[in-house]
Amino acid sequence: MQLHWHRRDLRTTDNRSLSAAADADTVVPLFVFDDAVLAHAGAPRVRYMLDALAALRERYRDLGSDLVVRRGDPREVVPDVADTFDVDRVRWNRDYSGLARERDAAVRRSLDDADVAREAVHDHLHHEPGSITTNQGEPYSVYTYFWKKWRDREKADPYPEPDERLVAVDGDEAGPLPSIDELGFDEPAASVPEAGTEAARARLERFCDDAVFRYDEDRDYPTRDAVSRLSVDLKWGTLGVREVYAATEAAMAEASDEERESVAEFQSQLAWREFYTHVLFFNPEVVTENFKSYENEIGWRDDPDELQAWRDGETGYPIVDAGMRQLKEEAYMHNRVRMIVASFLTKDLLCDWRHGYAHFREYLADHDTQNDNGGWQWAASTGTDAQPYFRIFNPMTQGERYDPDAEYIAEYVPELRGVDPSIVHSWHECSSLQRRNAAPDYPEPVVDHSERREAALAMFERARGEE
Repeated sequence: MQLHWHRRDLRTTDNRSLSAAADADTVVPLFVFDDAVLAHAGAPRVRYMLDALAALRERYRDLGSDLVVRRGDPREVVPDVADTFDVDRVRWNRDYSGLARERDAAVRRSLDDADVAREAVHDHLHHEPGSITTNQGEPYSVYTYFWKKWRDREKADPYPEPDERLVAVDGDEAGPLPSIDELGFDEPAASVPEAGTEAARARLERFCDDAVFRYDEDRDYPTRDAVSRLSVDLKWGTLGVREVYAATEAAMAEASDEERESVAEFQSQLAWREFYTHVLFFNPEVVTENFKSYENEIGWRDDPDELQAWRDGETGYPIVDAGMRQLKEEAYMHNRVRMIVASFLTKDLLCDWRHGYAHFREYLADHDTQNDNGGWQWAASTGTDAQPYFRIFNPMTQGERYDPDAEYIAEYVPELRGVDPSIVHSWHECSSLQRRNAAPDYPEPVVDHSERREAALAMFERARGEE
C-alpha cells in the first residue's frame, strides 16, 4: 500500500505523485496541517485552502475513498499515518521554498528511522530546477534566455486520475477538517474565489474560450477581463501545470496568427512562474534578502504613516488606492496594478520592499513565495532581471493609460465615483479647493511624485556608490 501526502497539489487529476502511487499499488491520501507553515499564512489563503480541501475530500469520496486529515508536525504525523495504514511507501510532490525543503528533509529522516520507503517527484513545474541552465551549467538570472529554452522544451501530458486503486477509508479514520477558527484565523473580510478543481477548470475554460486570444493586447487593462485568474489555482495546485498548458496548446491550434501571439504571451507568464521558482530554489535567502547587491545599503525611508496610508488605500493616488482596496475586498489584485502599487511603495514612499511583500502575504489568496518575492524585488530594483532603478512608474500616467475612463478606480474607490476622469487622473495637480469640490472625502496625495522620484534616484545612486 502507498501513502500520498498532499501539500500544494490539492487535486486528484494531473497529479504526478498520486498517479505514480496508484500505478504501483493501492493508495491512501493524506493532508497534514503543519503549524510551522500556518505561521506564515494569511486568512484568505487559509480560507481558500480549507475550501479546496473540502472539494478534494468530496472528490475522493466520489471515488470511493476519503482524504485522511491530521494536524501536527509532519515528521511525526506522516510516519504515524504510514504505520496506521501499514503502507510500504510514502510519496509526495516536491516543493521548492527553503521552509518546505527543510520540512521534507526532516520527514525523509523520520521515515528512514521508521524503515518506510519514500519517494518525491517534480510535479509543480514543467521543468524542475537545474534542468534549464546556461551553457556553463549555471541557473539563469535573466528571464529572456530562460524563456527561450523553456518554450522549446517538450512538455509532459497530464497524468490520469486514479480510480480503482484508492483505498476505502471510513470517516473515523479520515478525521474531520478543522474550521478556520480552530486553525487560529478569523474569517477573512475578503471574498475569496470558489475553490477546487471544478471551479478552477471553469476559470481555465472561460479564459481559453475568449481572453487568451486577446491577452497580449488587453492584459494590462484591469477592466477588460483579459487575465486568467488562475494564479490561486496554480498556487494551491487545484489544477496541474500540464493540464493548463495543454488547454493553451489547444487554444493555440484554433488561433489566428495574431491570436497565437497572445496565447504565446500567456504561456510566457507560466514560464515567469517557473523562472522565479528556479531563482528561489538556488537562492532561498531571497525571501528576506536582496538578490542584487549594491555597494552600500539602500537607505529606505520607511515612514510609518505613509506606509499605513498605502496599506489602507488612502495615498491620494487613485490607481494605487484602487489596487490596495481591491486586495482587501477580493484577496486579489490585477497584475498591472500590482506593479504600480509596488513601484509606488518602493520608489515614491521609499519603503523597503519587504513591507509590501509581508502585506501581500497576509492578504492575497494566491500568495506564492517565489512569485511575490520575484515581483516585489523586480519593482524594487533589487531582484533578478529587475526593473532598472532609474525606471520609475508615474502612478498618475499609469492610471490614465490603463484605466482611461477611471472605471476600475471608481469600482474600488467610491469617493471618486461620478468624478470626471480628467480630474481623477490629474488629482495630484488639482488645488485643494478643486479636490474638495470634486471629492471631499478622498485624501490629498501623501507625497509629491516628482520630488520622490528624484529622492529615489538619489537613494539608489548612493547605494551604488555614485555619491
